[in-house]
Formats: sequence, C-alpha cells, structure tokens
Amino acid sequence: MDAARPALFRPSGGRWVAVIALGLLALGYAFYMRYSVIQHTPTGLACDAGLPTLLCRMRSATIAIFQHTGFGALALAAAAVNLWRPRVALFALGLVAAALGIVLYNVVLSGIAVALLILSLARPAAAAAR
Repeated sequence: MDAARPALFRPSGGRWVAVIALGLLALGYAFYMRYSVIQHTPTGLACDAGLPTLLCRMRSATIAIFQHTGFGALALAAAAVNLWRPRVALFALGLVAAALGIVLYNVVLSGIAVALLILSLARPAAAAAR
C-alpha cells in the first residue's frame, strides 16, 4: 500500500462479528414485531382492547416510532455522522436502526442510511483521528 495513501475505515474482525450480530438481532426483532405482533390480528385486537402487557406496550411504542419516521431518521443521522467521522459504534447504531427501519415501514430514509454506511467504508481512517 502506498505510504501517502491513508488506510480506509475498516473495523477489525472481532468488531465485524459484533456489528453483524447486532444487525441480525435487530433484523430478527423487527421481523418478530412486524409479523407476530403488529400485523397479527388477535394480538392487535387484544392490545387495542387495553391488555396491560409488556408486549402491548412495545407494540404501541414501535408503532409510534415508525409513524414519526423515527427508525429512518435515527439511521440516517447515525450514517451521516459516521460518514463524516467514521466510528464502529456509529456504524453499528446506523445498521441497527436501518434494519429496524427497513422492516418497520421507514424504507426511504433507512435505504439512504444503508447507502451512506456503505460509502463510509471508503473513508480514510485518518479522518476519524483528526
């Protein structure tokens, strides 16, 4: 590699494993919330009737967040900051929020965030140190 060319932002192998595991957990949770809780008619009817369970509170919170584009906005904000100052924690936060947003109806902002996350892998690692 050329000495004048700075190294690109690349997390280590162990950090990639953690980021991928977090992304897959977020994706699994999003699928569970969408297909087993939000779109499941008996669960929806029970929660709308006032069932005071943690599942119904999680359902209400998730619905409120995606109605206000919360997952997509968080993913886009984390990805934009990560593009500016690459950090593994920001990359993981953006990936988790994007996974939740893509499955839970915030597709446009989450898709842009994924593109920014991919683009951040082409940033010099030295930009984070300055």
